[in-house]
Amino acid sequence: MIRRMHQLSPQDLIDRLQWRYATKKFDASKIIPDEVWSSIASSLVLTPSSFGLQPWHFVTIRDRKIKEELLPHSWGQAQVTDCSHLVVLTAKTSMTEAEIDSFLSRTIEIRGGEIDQLNPYRDMMVGFTKNMDDTAMLQWAKLQTYIALGQLMTTAAMLGIDACPMEGINPAEYDRILGLKEKGLTTSVACALGYRCSDDKYADAPKVRFDESEMLTVL
Repeated sequence: MIRRMHQLSPQDLIDRLQWRYATKKFDASKIIPDEVWSSIASSLVLTPSSFGLQPWHFVTIRDRKIKEELLPHSWGQAQVTDCSHLVVLTAKTSMTEAEIDSFLSRTIEIRGGEIDQLNPYRDMMVGFTKNMDDTAMLQWAKLQTYIALGQLMTTAAMLGIDACPMEGINPAEYDRILGLKEKGLTTSVACALGYRCSDDKYADAPKVRFDESEMLTVL
């Protein structure tokens, strides 16, 4: 059965996206409520991915001591320590046949049917992964995490939560501090979330974007 969804008006959507910006100063005293964070976390899980394989893992950091340990490896950007939640989007360093089979088993668990029915799909995914070396596979997985980053930031804006995507970090040090290597993961990008400070001068600065006619082509 198709569920009817509440539809956000086109103008409401644009207003939310105009409201969001890469927050430079977070109010460290304000914490995202658990029920709001639960929805944000669910939005990450719902992110689409190539083949549906989900070659990622999302690490959410609330512990201030860990944030402080990450700070020197984040170009000293205060968003890391002052935000409510710091999400580190990590990519899987490999995609084995066992992981593909786990995904297919999950598909049958949720949708029903017989696993053998998915053999053509399995063959396609296995062929795709085997056609890439380790470097290409990791690059593919890291690019997938940016789909999740976009979903994360948009979801946050829809819920009135501020966010700042952060590539200015040292992935190797993040991996070390968070113990990611032994888990078969590596840092791709981070995103700080919380509430803006009232004196963040960038909050009301007009967005600088090229004209739509220069950015979009309709054929």
